[in-house]
Amino acid sequence: MRLSFKTKNSFLHPGQWLRRIAIALLCSVNAIAQQPAKTESADRTVQTQMNNVMYHVGNNAAVHILKLGGELVPTKPDSIPIFDDKNSFDLRVTAAEMAITPQAMANVLNQFVFNDKNSPIKDVSIQLENGLMKVKGKLKADVSFETDSSASVTADGKIRLHAEKIRALHMPAKGLMDLLGVEIADLIKNGKVKGVTAEKDDLILDPEQVFPPPRIQGKVSAIKLTDGQIALTFGSPQKYQWAKVPAQNYMWYHGNRLQFGKLTMHDTDLLLVDPDPRDPFDFDLSHYKEQLMAGYSKTTATFGLRTTMVDYNKLKKDKR
Repeated sequence: MRLSFKTKNSFLHPGQWLRRIAIALLCSVNAIAQQPAKTESADRTVQTQMNNVMYHVGNNAAVHILKLGGELVPTKPDSIPIFDDKNSFDLRVTAAEMAITPQAMANVLNQFVFNDKNSPIKDVSIQLENGLMKVKGKLKADVSFETDSSASVTADGKIRLHAEKIRALHMPAKGLMDLLGVEIADLIKNGKVKGVTAEKDDLILDPEQVFPPPRIQGKVSAIKLTDGQIALTFGSPQKYQWAKVPAQNYMWYHGNRLQFGKLTMHDTDLLLVDPDPRDPFDFDLSHYKEQLMAGYSKTTATFGLRTTMVDYNKLKKDKR
């Protein structure tokens, strides 16, 4: 007796039926193989969103990130962001609201801009008075100077400080270039002072160069001197599509690969959370391992990682 399998319109021999199944399976496998990988895109960037974070950028210097949306961008081809290597990635900011105190900003300038022994400017301090930024410091030969400057944003997203008043040795000076002198002015004009250029009576600060690694990629869209802080806006936060995150103070990383310690996450889903939402999440990338060790982690049903980390400033107090 010969077996046959009935279809809608005809009967098939068992061999023909098996061949049809094999062809169908092969087509399905080929279709799946041709689909792009979901876990890693060609640019290898890792998406990030942050809320209410005090992000340390140097000794006694931190930026208060009220909210931020952007990406971690690898600095080398075919590489990935690595928490243990600050030079392995840049922070590309699409939209953000940040604030930094005048003292923290002065610390950044002294540590990373005017830190060379041959720097034409040193011992910078900053105060905010009457809507102006009062900058004091010393030139070569220990000549003290101070300027009262208004702050605005350039067309290409940098910070412009326009000197309204200029004094050297407590005496009025005619202009910023006269105060700095030919040699110092030329150094600044020619870009030999990292992140700072000069235009007549204006100093231009470039956030992409002023801050240490991981470096910022992004354009400032607004600046305000208010409530004792320098408030910076990047992009258009009000138009940004903010994701809903089940935390109040946090840093969330997702997509592609991210390495921290001995762990490399694929299709990254890493949420770093502050256990105490009453104050900002105090985070120091140079000491993140200590913060991890003092906290705890939980794996989600989709193999994401939810990590509660102790604030860095509280961690230091616990050590004393």
